[in-house]
Amino acid sequence: MAAPVSSAQAPVDYLLHLADNALVLGQRNAEWCGHGPILEEDLAMSNNSLDLIGQARMLYQYAAERLGGDATEDSLAYFREASQFRNYTLLELPHAPPLAGTAAGDRDYATTTVRNFLYSAFMALVWEQLQSGHDARLAAIAAKSFKEVRYHLRHARDWLLRMGDGTDDSHARAQAALNHLLPYTREFWSPSAAESSALQAGTGVDLPTLQTAWNTIVDQALQEATLQRTTPQGYVTEGKHGRHSEHLGFLLAEMQSLARAHPQAVW
Repeated sequence: MAAPVSSAQAPVDYLLHLADNALVLGQRNAEWCGHGPILEEDLAMSNNSLDLIGQARMLYQYAAERLGGDATEDSLAYFREASQFRNYTLLELPHAPPLAGTAAGDRDYATTTVRNFLYSAFMALVWEQLQSGHDARLAAIAAKSFKEVRYHLRHARDWLLRMGDGTDDSHARAQAALNHLLPYTREFWSPSAAESSALQAGTGVDLPTLQTAWNTIVDQALQEATLQRTTPQGYVTEGKHGRHSEHLGFLLAEMQSLARAHPQAVW
């Protein structure tokens, strides 16, 4: 890892964007705890969730120090409203194939696998570049997170190949999940104000320049998995601008309920 070339601080809004991404996906993946398709996967997905929530904690702690006052990692995670979160819309979607109902029985491991693959392939590139950014604190967080996301990517890719090049049913599920989720990745490539500010300060990444490398990672895996990539069109989601799907509110209501019911509790 190259050392940061100078001292700077990433915008707080950018730290919150990165933290919200990790927290929301960590919460989503934690929903598989006790429901994994096999025991080993139950444990693997739980560890994946813990990694992501650990990343979120480091970023929220840094953001809280910068904000000062009453800000803490817990207040940033548990006491902000959905419109204040800046995560990608992709990460808040439920583990269900398109047009499925809301019953627990509709939980679909192919949807989880494809989402984790698409996002981990992206974040492996982001964390790798942030290691050499001008914000030394963020660079240290990136170095730890990069090691973790490389495992997440390998794990998701292995399952993608297993499902895509498996049975007729597993292939169909993986292809349906890919068709459903791929359009949401377009949000990766349209920088928000926070991302643009971070880039100008030397504490962020130039997102469009990562797209070719991401496409290569994705296309190689899809070819091995015998899956077909579609060309997304239409509306580009804007979760990182605070405009979310209806699913984030339900996720946060469940995640935040205990802290909000007992705001002064000491654990």
